[in-house]
Parts: sequence; C-alpha cells; structure tokens
Amino acid sequence: MTTTPYTQVKPYANEPFTNFTLEENKQAIQAAIAKVKTELGRNYPLTIGGEKIETEVKITSINPGNVDEVIGYVSKADQQLAEQAMQAALLTFETWKKVPARERAEYLFQAAKLMRERKHEFSALMMLESGKNYVEADVDTAEAIDFLEFYAREAIRLSKVEETLPLTKIPGEDNHVTYIPLGVGIVIPPWNFPLAICVGMTAAAVVSGNTVLLKPASTTPVIAHKFMALMEEVGLPAGVINFIPGSGAEVGDYLTTHPKTRFISFTGSKEVGLRINKLAADTVPGQIWIKRVIAEMGGKDGIVVDETADLEAAATAIVAAAFGFQGQKCSAGSRAIIVESVYDQVAERVTELTKQLQVGPQEDNFAAGPVIDKTSYERILDYIEVGKQEGTLLAGGDKAEGNGYYIQPTVFGDVGGKARIMQEEIFGPVLALAKAKDWQEAIAMYNDTEFGLTGSYFSTDEARIEVALETVHCGNLYINRKCTGALVGVHPFGGFNMSGTDSKAGGYDYLMLFSQAKLTSRKM
Repeated sequence: MTTTPYTQVKPYANEPFTNFTLEENKQAIQAAIAKVKTELGRNYPLTIGGEKIETEVKITSINPGNVDEVIGYVSKADQQLAEQAMQAALLTFETWKKVPARERAEYLFQAAKLMRERKHEFSALMMLESGKNYVEADVDTAEAIDFLEFYAREAIRLSKVEETLPLTKIPGEDNHVTYIPLGVGIVIPPWNFPLAICVGMTAAAVVSGNTVLLKPASTTPVIAHKFMALMEEVGLPAGVINFIPGSGAEVGDYLTTHPKTRFISFTGSKEVGLRINKLAADTVPGQIWIKRVIAEMGGKDGIVVDETADLEAAATAIVAAAFGFQGQKCSAGSRAIIVESVYDQVAERVTELTKQLQVGPQEDNFAAGPVIDKTSYERILDYIEVGKQEGTLLAGGDKAEGNGYYIQPTVFGDVGGKARIMQEEIFGPVLALAKAKDWQEAIAMYNDTEFGLTGSYFSTDEARIEVALETVHCGNLYINRKCTGALVGVHPFGGFNMSGTDSKAGGYDYLMLFSQAKLTSRKM
C-alpha cells in the first residue's frame, strides 16, 4: 500500500455534524433512505479469512419502527465456524503484526475518506436498523469517522513513542520501548451505537496490529456488515477482520474461553460484561497468558441541579440526556437530583419539555422513535409499571401508537434515592426525578449507585463546582451541560465501578490496551 508521509497528515479534527435545518441536507438524507430501502431484505454472509460463507440459519434484522420491514438476513455462525475464524485470525496475525504502524493506519485513513463520502448512506441504513432519527444517526456516523481518523494517528504516534517519551539514558546501554500487538481478539460491540462503537473497537484493535473476530449485536448486524465491506474495499488483508455474527451464549462464550483468545473487547450490559470477565479469568489448557478484558458496561447516569443553576439550561439538558435515542445510551441521564428549593420549577419545566417530544418513525425524523426490539420494549414497560408504584407519573407512562416498539417518553417525580428506577439501568425513555435537601445531599444521592459512567452538575457557585469536580464519582463528569455527547479526542469515554474498566475510548491511552510494551536493552 502507498502511504502518505506522516508529516503530510493533517492534524486531527472532529468530523462536523450535518445541519438538517438546511433543505438540501434534508433532501440528501431522504434520498439516502430511499436508496437503502431498495436494498432491504438481502442476504449477508459471514466473512472468515476472506471467504464468504452462507449458513442455513440466519439472523433476521428488522426495522424496530416498522416490524413488517426486514432490513436483511445475516448468516449466523456456530462454534465450528467460530473455530474456523479463530484459525484464520491466528494465521493472519503472523503477517499482520509485522506490517508497519504507518501502513496499518493508512487503511483507516482510506476507510474514513470513503465513509465521509457516503455518510448519509451509512446513516440511513443505521436509522432503519436501529431506530435512530436524522441527528442521532448522523452523530453516530461522524463518531465512526472520528474513531478511524483518531486511532490511525494514535497508532503512528505510539510507533514513535520514544520521540515524545524518551527513556532515561545511562552510559553503556542502548534501551528502547516499543508497543507490540497482543494477538487475536474478540470484538463484541453493542446495538445502540451500531456503527461508531463497532468501528471504534475494531479499528483500535487492528491498527494496533491485532487480528479480530467481530461478533456484532444480533439486532444490528447489517450496518456492521457494511463496515466490514468498507474495510475489504480499502484493501485490508483477508483475515484481519473476520465477521461472525452469532449467539452470545454459543459463539461468544466459546470464543471468550478459547485458549488462543488474547483479549476480549466488549461494550454492553453489566450482566454480560461480568460474565465475560468471569469466563476470561479462568485459564484453560493451552492458554499461556492472562486474557485482557476491555469492557464498557453501562450506567445509571444522573444530572445534579442546585439552587444557583440556570434552571432553563438544566431542564433542557435533563430532557436531552434522558430521551436522546429513546434513552438507549449508556451515558443517558436517566435520573435527575434537584435541590428542593428549585425542585418544583425544574420538574415542571422538564415535564413540559418532555410532553413536547413527538413519537413516530425514525425515517420521518420524529424526536422520539422506537426502542430496539420486543425484549427491550417489554422490559421498559415493566419498569414503567414499577415507576408508577415508586413515584408520581408526570409525563408519558404507556406504549405509543405505531407499527413498532414505541413508548411514550416517561417522567416520574418525587422518586426516592433507593427506588429501583433510581438504581437500576432501564435503557429506555424513562426519567426519575429526585429531591435533595441541599447540594451536598444531591451529590451524595448521585454517588449512591453501583455504576459510575457519566454525570452532570449544574451550578453557578464556583466553590461548589470545585467540590463536585473532586467528589462526583464517575468517569465522565460535565459541568453545566448534558451528560451525553462525548467527542472522540475531546472527552475520552469510560466509567468506574460496574460501568466497566474505565477504558477511555477516544483517548490517548486507549490503544495501549490493545498492545504490550516491550523493553529491549543492549549493552554497548
């Protein structure tokens, strides 16, 4: 592959978002949706060592906003095919690990270029498969481009680490540190950012010199296949990424316990993350390393508002954080803790703003679309019934009309800190409001959770803000803004406690998780 000299690579800058208030941009995304609709219902194969494999058993991907519409039929791997993929990845690793970082990075640069050119096409497919509206899908695609660009540059930087972090010199020795790849990894991305996180996790692993088995979420495998096809188009060698959708219980567990698996990169629920961590911790015959687990496992994120805050800004942020993509984000602000002297004002405004959110098909760009599938739909509705016993229903509280998994954006007020809807991750359009006697108690209530991913603190008191910066226990804390919307390279993302391993995706140490440092010392 011909590579551009690193000195000619432009400095990193985040991909701009599309302004859909402009008519030409609305027409462009609508045209992309129409194009994607002509391609629905196709069959998508596995890709193992470059070979396309069709299986009899398929995963049927449907549009959650129109359950009669099939996005595609994706071949489903079993353990035998998972083993075939492992062997392909092991074989390819022996050559891929020797490819210079600059050359590996060039594949990512080229993929980012093509994805940028086809941005609306990727977004449109993602909208139909995952239920995102225009803005949410556009942001997801932009983040995928950001990950490709950012990790490509990071791989080059780490290959030159001695220029920025030189070792201490001593007489008579020549010492060097290099970051070398780990081996074969299992990449298990989530459905809620089905392009961005899939791309980020996979790109980070391969640009570091590893080969991977990519097992996408079963609800969003078609957009993952589109990414796989893009990497093939830019010429990524066969076997570097092996595309193997399949059952977590069958394929996921098998590969997690495989003796040749070197690392597992996972984003998803706490329960699955803990299971992966437990399985990976057990050594098996033929295993000669401790497996590395890189996990982001969700949260019960919140926004704290004190009596000095800009209450309109706080209410707007609470609603945006709670109901963006129907609350199906690990960073979603599913609880707000408000000092009692301003609680009624904030609760009233939050309720007003929530009731303004219209529910409908994502392709028509409604503010609130469907949740991802029937299982989520039923679980969220069950939590709403729990909420009716634990708080005062202020908005929503029921399913919404439509031929899909639609739920009304729901707000409960006067919820106690120990209530289930304050403690458990719902992953849906459900917001709990709690009252605190003062700002110190509000912070304490925020911290009273097993999670620790994102949080926000709204205040104009600088002394209180300083205390919040030190004591609010989460991986990503935002002051006077919503707790969703982390940008690659700007807000490295990852949380504490049961929110995962604080891996900081989009940060300057992330690729080190997919590498191991080797010191070489030569006596002179």
